Amino acid sequence: MKAIGYTKSLPITDEGALQAFDIPTPEPGARDLLVEVKAVSVNPVDVKVRTGVDPAGETKVLGWDASGIVRATGADVTCFKPGDEVFYAGALDRPGTNSELHVVDERIVGRKPSRLSHAEAAALPLTTITAWELLFDRFGIAEGGGAGDTLLAIGGAGGVGSILIQLARALTGLTVVATASRPETRAWVEAMGAHHVIDHRGDMPAQMKALGLVPRYVAGLTGTEHHFPAIAEMLAPQGRFGLVDDPDPKAVDVMLLKHKAISLHWEFMFTRSLFATHDMIEQHRLLSRVADLVDAGRIRTTANHDGGTMTPHTLRAAHQLQESGRAIGKTTLTW
Repeated sequence: MKAIGYTKSLPITDEGALQAFDIPTPEPGARDLLVEVKAVSVNPVDVKVRTGVDPAGETKVLGWDASGIVRATGADVTCFKPGDEVFYAGALDRPGTNSELHVVDERIVGRKPSRLSHAEAAALPLTTITAWELLFDRFGIAEGGGAGDTLLAIGGAGGVGSILIQLARALTGLTVVATASRPETRAWVEAMGAHHVIDHRGDMPAQMKALGLVPRYVAGLTGTEHHFPAIAEMLAPQGRFGLVDDPDPKAVDVMLLKHKAISLHWEFMFTRSLFATHDMIEQHRLLSRVADLVDAGRIRTTANHDGGTMTPHTLRAAHQLQESGRAIGKTTLTW
Protein backbone atom coordinates (compact mmCIF):
# COMPACT_ATOMS: atom_id res chain seq x y z
CA MET A 1 0.00 0.00 0.00
CA LYS A 2 1.02 3.63 -0.41
CA ALA A 3 2.27 5.65 2.54
CA ILE A 4 4.17 8.88 3.16
CA GLY A 5 6.92 8.95 5.75
CA TYR A 6 10.59 9.63 6.32
CA THR A 7 13.85 7.81 6.96
CA LYS A 8 15.90 10.75 8.28
CA SER A 9 15.03 13.91 10.19
CA LEU A 10 15.48 16.79 7.74
CA PRO A 11 14.27 20.40 7.45
CA ILE A 12 10.79 20.52 5.93
CA THR A 13 12.18 22.55 3.00
CA ASP A 14 14.24 19.50 1.99
CA GLU A 15 12.40 17.30 -0.53
CA GLY A 16 13.61 14.26 1.41
CA ALA A 17 11.85 15.38 4.58
CA LEU A 18 8.73 13.40 3.59
CA GLN A 19 8.66 10.78 0.84
CA ALA A 20 6.29 8.24 -0.72
CA PHE A 21 6.80 4.55 0.09
CA ASP A 22 5.18 1.21 -0.65
CA ILE A 23 4.81 -0.69 2.61
CA PRO A 24 3.06 -3.94 3.58
CA THR A 25 -0.65 -3.82 4.38
CA PRO A 26 -1.04 -4.14 8.17
CA GLU A 27 -2.96 -6.99 9.79
CA PRO A 28 -5.47 -6.05 12.50
CA GLY A 29 -4.97 -7.46 15.98
CA ALA A 30 -7.76 -8.83 18.15
CA ARG A 31 -9.26 -5.44 19.06
CA ASP A 32 -8.08 -3.59 15.95
CA LEU A 33 -9.89 -2.10 13.00
CA LEU A 34 -8.34 -2.04 9.53
CA VAL A 35 -9.37 1.37 8.20
CA GLU A 36 -9.25 2.69 4.66
CA VAL A 37 -8.03 6.22 5.35
CA LYS A 38 -9.94 8.88 3.44
CA ALA A 39 -8.53 12.02 5.07
CA VAL A 40 -6.03 13.14 7.68
CA SER A 41 -5.05 16.36 9.41
CA VAL A 42 -1.75 17.72 10.67
CA ASN A 43 -0.95 18.47 14.31
CA PRO A 44 2.02 19.89 16.21
CA VAL A 45 2.92 16.34 17.26
CA ASP A 46 3.59 15.47 13.58
CA VAL A 47 6.25 18.17 13.46
CA LYS A 48 7.67 17.31 16.89
CA VAL A 49 8.16 13.65 15.98
CA ARG A 50 9.52 14.37 12.49
CA THR A 51 12.10 16.83 13.83
CA GLY A 52 12.87 15.00 17.06
CA VAL A 53 12.82 11.29 16.21
CA ASP A 54 15.39 10.09 13.69
CA PRO A 55 14.38 6.59 12.48
CA ALA A 56 17.99 5.77 11.50
CA GLY A 57 17.13 4.69 7.98
CA GLU A 58 13.92 2.85 8.83
CA THR A 59 10.68 4.09 7.29
CA LYS A 60 8.60 6.00 9.84
CA VAL A 61 5.04 6.93 8.92
CA LEU A 62 3.59 9.92 10.74
CA GLY A 63 0.01 11.10 11.11
CA TRP A 64 -2.52 10.60 13.88
CA ASP A 65 -5.83 12.20 12.96
CA ALA A 66 -7.81 10.18 10.43
CA SER A 67 -11.28 9.67 9.04
CA GLY A 68 -12.12 6.63 6.98
CA ILE A 69 -14.06 3.42 6.46
CA VAL A 70 -13.65 0.15 8.37
CA ARG A 71 -12.59 -2.61 5.95
CA ALA A 72 -11.87 -5.46 8.40
CA THR A 73 -12.02 -6.13 12.14
CA GLY A 74 -10.10 -8.20 14.65
CA ALA A 75 -11.65 -11.23 16.36
CA ASP A 76 -12.61 -9.38 19.56
CA VAL A 77 -13.99 -6.17 18.07
CA THR A 78 -17.47 -5.29 19.32
CA CYS A 79 -17.97 -1.58 18.59
CA PHE A 80 -17.69 -1.52 14.77
CA LYS A 81 -18.19 -3.59 11.64
CA PRO A 82 -16.87 -3.40 8.06
CA GLY A 83 -18.40 -0.47 6.21
CA ASP A 84 -18.68 1.79 9.26
CA GLU A 85 -17.36 5.33 8.89
CA VAL A 86 -15.03 6.29 11.73
CA PHE A 87 -12.70 9.02 12.96
CA TYR A 88 -9.87 8.80 15.48
CA ALA A 89 -6.44 10.05 16.56
CA GLY A 90 -4.35 6.87 16.59
CA ALA A 91 -1.60 5.92 19.03
CA LEU A 92 1.86 7.35 19.55
CA ASP A 93 3.57 3.94 19.63
CA ARG A 94 2.05 2.57 16.40
CA PRO A 95 2.53 3.50 12.71
CA GLY A 96 0.75 6.69 11.67
CA THR A 97 -2.26 7.44 9.52
CA ASN A 98 -0.44 8.88 6.49
CA SER A 99 -1.12 5.64 4.63
CA GLU A 100 -3.89 4.18 2.51
CA LEU A 101 -4.77 1.59 5.16
CA HIS A 102 -4.25 1.81 8.90
CA VAL A 103 -4.85 -0.35 11.97
CA VAL A 104 -6.15 1.16 15.19
CA ASP A 105 -7.58 -0.14 18.47
CA GLU A 106 -11.37 0.22 18.47
CA ARG A 107 -11.30 1.64 22.00
CA ILE A 108 -9.90 4.96 20.73
CA VAL A 109 -12.17 5.23 17.68
CA GLY A 110 -15.48 7.04 17.32
CA ARG A 111 -18.21 7.00 14.70
CA LYS A 112 -17.68 9.73 12.10
CA PRO A 113 -20.17 12.60 12.34
CA SER A 114 -22.62 11.95 9.52
CA ARG A 115 -23.01 15.60 8.56
CA LEU A 116 -19.26 16.07 7.95
CA SER A 117 -17.09 15.07 5.01
CA HIS A 118 -14.10 12.88 5.80
CA ALA A 119 -11.80 15.91 5.58
CA GLU A 120 -14.00 17.92 7.95
CA ALA A 121 -14.11 15.00 10.38
CA ALA A 122 -10.35 14.36 10.23
CA ALA A 123 -9.72 17.83 11.66
CA LEU A 124 -11.28 16.94 15.00
CA PRO A 125 -10.13 13.80 16.87
CA LEU A 126 -6.74 14.57 18.43
CA THR A 127 -7.60 18.10 19.46
CA THR A 128 -11.08 17.09 20.61
CA ILE A 129 -9.73 14.36 22.87
CA THR A 130 -7.14 16.78 24.24
CA ALA A 131 -9.69 19.51 24.92
CA TRP A 132 -12.29 17.11 26.38
CA GLU A 133 -9.80 15.47 28.74
CA LEU A 134 -8.41 18.85 29.79
CA LEU A 135 -11.83 20.31 30.50
CA PHE A 136 -13.56 17.37 32.15
CA ASP A 137 -10.81 15.04 33.39
CA ARG A 138 -7.93 17.34 34.34
CA PHE A 139 -9.90 20.41 35.43
CA GLY A 140 -12.70 18.23 36.83
CA ILE A 141 -15.50 20.44 35.55
CA ALA A 142 -18.88 18.71 35.47
CA GLU A 143 -20.98 18.88 32.34
CA GLY A 144 -23.46 21.68 32.91
CA GLY A 145 -21.22 23.12 35.62
CA GLY A 146 -18.87 26.08 35.75
CA ALA A 147 -21.44 28.87 36.04
CA GLY A 148 -19.82 31.91 37.60
CA ASP A 149 -16.30 30.72 36.77
CA THR A 150 -14.00 31.76 33.92
CA LEU A 151 -11.84 29.69 31.58
CA LEU A 152 -8.93 31.39 29.81
CA ALA A 153 -7.57 29.58 26.74
CA ILE A 154 -4.12 30.87 25.76
CA GLY A 155 -3.74 30.29 22.03
CA GLY A 156 -7.41 30.05 21.21
CA ALA A 157 -7.09 29.90 17.41
CA GLY A 158 -5.05 26.70 17.31
CA GLY A 159 -6.53 23.25 16.92
CA VAL A 160 -7.03 22.54 20.62
CA GLY A 161 -8.22 26.05 21.43
CA SER A 162 -10.75 25.99 18.61
CA ILE A 163 -12.54 22.93 19.98
CA LEU A 164 -11.96 23.73 23.67
CA ILE A 165 -13.90 26.97 23.24
CA GLN A 166 -16.76 25.12 21.58
CA LEU A 167 -16.93 22.34 24.18
CA ALA A 168 -16.88 24.83 27.03
CA ARG A 169 -19.69 26.84 25.43
CA ALA A 170 -21.80 23.79 24.53
CA LEU A 171 -21.42 21.74 27.70
CA THR A 172 -20.61 24.10 30.58
CA GLY A 173 -21.70 27.42 32.03
CA LEU A 174 -18.16 28.84 32.01
CA THR A 175 -17.36 32.33 30.77
CA VAL A 176 -14.82 31.64 28.02
CA VAL A 177 -11.97 34.04 27.30
CA ALA A 178 -9.55 33.20 24.49
CA THR A 179 -6.34 34.87 23.40
CA ALA A 180 -5.54 35.95 19.85
CA SER A 181 -2.97 38.38 18.50
CA ARG A 182 -4.07 39.03 14.92
CA PRO A 183 -7.35 40.27 13.41
CA GLU A 184 -7.87 36.94 11.63
CA THR A 185 -7.28 34.86 14.76
CA ARG A 186 -9.52 37.16 16.81
CA ALA A 187 -12.31 36.67 14.26
CA TRP A 188 -11.75 32.90 14.35
CA VAL A 189 -12.02 32.52 18.14
CA GLU A 190 -15.07 34.74 18.17
CA ALA A 191 -16.62 32.45 15.56
CA MET A 192 -15.77 29.47 17.78
CA GLY A 193 -17.81 31.09 20.54
CA ALA A 194 -15.43 32.93 22.88
CA HIS A 195 -17.24 35.43 25.08
CA HIS A 196 -14.19 37.69 25.20
CA VAL A 197 -10.85 37.91 23.38
CA ILE A 198 -7.58 39.30 24.75
CA ASP A 199 -4.13 39.62 23.18
CA HIS A 200 -1.44 37.29 24.56
CA ARG A 201 1.22 39.61 23.16
CA GLY A 202 0.04 42.32 25.52
CA ASP A 203 -0.42 42.61 29.27
CA MET A 204 -2.84 39.74 29.90
CA PRO A 205 -3.39 40.39 33.63
CA ALA A 206 -4.33 44.01 32.86
CA GLN A 207 -6.68 42.92 30.08
CA MET A 208 -8.41 40.38 32.34
CA LYS A 209 -8.73 43.01 35.07
CA ALA A 210 -10.34 45.38 32.57
CA LEU A 211 -12.92 42.67 31.81
CA GLY A 212 -13.57 42.27 35.53
CA LEU A 213 -12.76 38.56 35.33
CA VAL A 214 -10.47 36.32 37.37
CA PRO A 215 -10.00 32.92 35.71
CA ARG A 216 -10.37 29.83 37.86
CA TYR A 217 -9.08 27.73 34.95
CA VAL A 218 -6.29 28.54 32.50
CA ALA A 219 -5.47 26.28 29.54
CA GLY A 220 -1.89 26.80 28.40
CA LEU A 221 -1.96 25.72 24.77
CA THR A 222 1.11 27.58 23.54
CA GLY A 223 4.02 29.66 24.86
CA THR A 224 3.74 28.43 28.44
CA GLU A 225 7.32 29.25 29.39
CA HIS A 226 6.82 32.83 28.19
CA HIS A 227 3.37 33.33 29.72
CA PHE A 228 3.85 31.46 33.02
CA PRO A 229 4.40 34.50 35.32
CA ALA A 230 1.27 36.14 33.91
CA ILE A 231 -0.68 32.89 34.29
CA ALA A 232 0.27 32.65 37.98
CA GLU A 233 -0.71 36.29 38.47
CA MET A 234 -4.09 35.95 36.74
CA LEU A 235 -5.31 32.68 38.23
CA ALA A 236 -7.73 32.75 41.12
CA PRO A 237 -6.61 31.29 44.45
CA GLN A 238 -7.10 27.49 44.35
CA GLY A 239 -7.41 27.70 40.58
CA ARG A 240 -6.24 25.11 38.07
CA PHE A 241 -3.66 25.43 35.32
CA GLY A 242 -3.52 22.82 32.56
CA LEU A 243 -0.97 22.71 29.76
CA VAL A 244 -0.39 20.76 26.57
CA ASP A 245 2.80 22.25 25.15
CA ASP A 246 6.46 21.50 25.99
CA PRO A 247 7.94 24.40 27.98
CA ASP A 248 11.56 24.41 29.09
CA PRO A 249 11.33 23.25 32.75
CA LYS A 250 14.08 25.70 33.68
CA ALA A 251 11.89 28.55 32.42
CA VAL A 252 8.82 27.61 34.45
CA ASP A 253 8.98 28.46 38.15
CA VAL A 254 6.24 26.32 39.69
CA MET A 255 6.83 28.03 43.04
CA LEU A 256 4.81 30.92 41.63
CA LEU A 257 1.74 28.71 42.14
CA LYS A 258 2.34 27.89 45.81
CA HIS A 259 0.80 30.81 47.71
CA LYS A 260 -2.45 30.59 45.76
CA ALA A 261 -2.51 26.76 46.08
CA ILE A 262 -2.89 26.50 42.32
CA SER A 263 -2.80 22.97 40.92
CA LEU A 264 -0.93 22.11 37.72
CA HIS A 265 -2.27 19.49 35.30
CA TRP A 266 -0.58 17.92 32.29
CA GLU A 267 -2.83 16.82 29.44
CA PHE A 268 -1.44 14.22 27.03
CA MET A 269 -4.13 12.52 24.97
CA PHE A 270 -1.87 9.57 24.06
CA THR A 271 -1.59 8.43 27.70
CA ARG A 272 -4.60 6.12 27.61
CA SER A 273 -3.46 4.25 24.47
CA LEU A 274 0.24 4.32 25.39
CA PHE A 275 -0.38 2.60 28.73
CA ALA A 276 -3.57 0.69 27.75
CA THR A 277 -5.28 2.17 30.81
CA HIS A 278 -8.38 0.52 32.24
CA ASP A 279 -10.47 3.45 30.96
CA MET A 280 -9.01 3.51 27.44
CA ILE A 281 -12.48 3.09 25.94
CA GLU A 282 -13.43 6.55 27.24
CA GLN A 283 -11.85 7.99 24.10
CA HIS A 284 -14.27 5.92 21.99
CA ARG A 285 -17.15 7.21 24.05
CA LEU A 286 -16.16 10.87 23.99
CA LEU A 287 -15.52 10.87 20.23
CA SER A 288 -18.91 9.29 19.61
CA ARG A 289 -20.49 11.84 21.95
CA VAL A 290 -18.85 14.68 20.03
CA ALA A 291 -20.12 13.15 16.78
CA ASP A 292 -23.62 13.47 18.24
CA LEU A 293 -22.95 17.11 19.14
CA VAL A 294 -21.71 17.81 15.60
CA ASP A 295 -24.72 16.14 14.04
CA ALA A 296 -27.00 18.15 16.34
CA GLY A 297 -25.34 21.37 15.12
CA ARG A 298 -23.84 22.24 18.52
CA ILE A 299 -20.18 21.75 17.50
CA ARG A 300 -18.59 22.60 14.15
CA THR A 301 -15.50 21.30 12.43
CA THR A 302 -12.25 23.17 13.02
CA ALA A 303 -10.97 22.43 9.49
CA ASN A 304 -9.79 25.73 8.06
CA HIS A 305 -7.28 24.92 5.34
CA ASP A 306 -7.64 22.37 2.54
CA GLY A 307 -4.17 20.96 1.96
CA GLY A 308 -5.31 19.09 -1.15
CA THR A 309 -4.72 15.48 -2.18
CA MET A 310 -2.13 13.62 -0.12
CA THR A 311 1.31 13.68 -1.75
CA PRO A 312 4.79 14.24 -0.30
CA HIS A 313 4.63 17.80 -1.64
CA THR A 314 1.26 18.68 -0.11
CA LEU A 315 2.10 17.03 3.19
CA ARG A 316 5.37 18.94 3.37
CA ALA A 317 3.43 22.16 2.75
CA ALA A 318 1.04 21.28 5.59
CA HIS A 319 3.98 20.64 7.92
CA GLN A 320 5.53 23.93 6.87
CA LEU A 321 2.33 25.80 7.72
CA GLN A 322 2.19 24.06 11.10
CA GLU A 323 5.82 24.97 11.79
CA SER A 324 5.17 28.63 10.94
CA GLY A 325 3.06 29.12 14.07
CA ARG A 326 0.44 30.91 11.97
CA ALA A 327 -1.97 28.03 11.36
CA ILE A 328 -5.58 28.78 12.28
CA GLY A 329 -7.74 25.77 13.06
CA LYS A 330 -6.66 22.62 11.25
CA THR A 331 -5.15 21.69 7.87
CA THR A 332 -6.59 18.58 6.23
CA LEU A 333 -5.54 16.37 3.31
CA THR A 334 -7.42 13.66 1.45
CA TRP A 335 -6.30 10.39 -0.17
